[in-house]
Amino acid sequence: MKFVVSSSELLYHLQAVSRVVSNKSTIPILENILFELGEGKLTITASDLESTMVTSMALDNIEGDGTIALPAKILLETLKKFPEQPITFDIAMDTKKVDIITDKGKFSVIGLDGDEFPEIPSIDADKASRLQVPASLALSGINKTLFATADDELRPVMNGILIEMSPENLTFVASDSHKLVRYQRTDATTEFTSSFILPKKPASFLKNVLVKEDGDISIEFDDKNAFFQMENHQLVCRLVEGNYPSYNAVIPQDNPNKIIINRQEVVNSLGRVSLFSNQASNLVKLSIDGDDLMVSAQDIDFSISAYEKLSCQYDGEPIEIGFKSAFLAELLDNISSEDVVMELADPARAGIFLPVDNEGPEDELMLLMPMMINA
Repeated sequence: MKFVVSSSELLYHLQAVSRVVSNKSTIPILENILFELGEGKLTITASDLESTMVTSMALDNIEGDGTIALPAKILLETLKKFPEQPITFDIAMDTKKVDIITDKGKFSVIGLDGDEFPEIPSIDADKASRLQVPASLALSGINKTLFATADDELRPVMNGILIEMSPENLTFVASDSHKLVRYQRTDATTEFTSSFILPKKPASFLKNVLVKEDGDISIEFDDKNAFFQMENHQLVCRLVEGNYPSYNAVIPQDNPNKIIINRQEVVNSLGRVSLFSNQASNLVKLSIDGDDLMVSAQDIDFSISAYEKLSCQYDGEPIEIGFKSAFLAELLDNISSEDVVMELADPARAGIFLPVDNEGPEDELMLLMPMMINA
């Protein structure tokens, strides 16, 4: 089996799938990448059993066909050192010896039998649902919610993004119990109502690939797996089993206090003032009175404190509320508007954060639980 390929093109495809490869796998074959040659193309696959990424590239110079698994780490590190050039893979299928030949040298490795590589799981046709969405829309949904997923071994359903489909909208939801993000698109609908929980790890794989994808992606899923088919890549992943909590129940509906703030001004202020907060709690206090927003923090143990006054738009009774600074800054960083509406009911209820212009096909809502303000 033999083929010639561009070193930079091969590196691009290998990097796309290599994020799936686990360096700590107890199954040796999973530290390898599967090469499958046939029908005028090279198909490259990586898997950690939970997720499988597949990509393919058309080749002109091919001899023979077959499969072989090659060590991911040495292959990637070698290709990174190559300048752009054609390289030849000469594979002896009987001994599994692979010679990587350039115009200046030869690099030899021993591969593994490709038949040992785990098979891609299949979708149960009787339980399958399908939809098609623009790659840019799927990327936005993941970008808006991935940061809010949890790392909770006791509640694995929180460790992923809930994706809900309905005739009204497509909704992405993530929460770690401290913060919650709901991102809805009314320009992506389905004739059916369904949902699945996309785990955090494959969601991050998908995010990296979607950046370079144009057009639509096809999503097919049943109660166990989901297939994401793109122009040049395919991601197959095992879904999180279980029922996602009723997130709408925790979103406060009556919030009489609405404050408009400049997002970047508050983020910058939090970066400065939070340096003076208690390291354990990272508590910052927001005090709103008229058109003044005061951001303050203190650490009584070290006798340090700081405050800054910012301008805002507010017409209501004075109110004070505490938040974990890191969570608040992260949440504001992920809102896509210059000005943000902060909706508050009282210091003990969650704060709602919305873009000022929250109309059209996009509906963004972020929620942050407050912290008790020490007297």
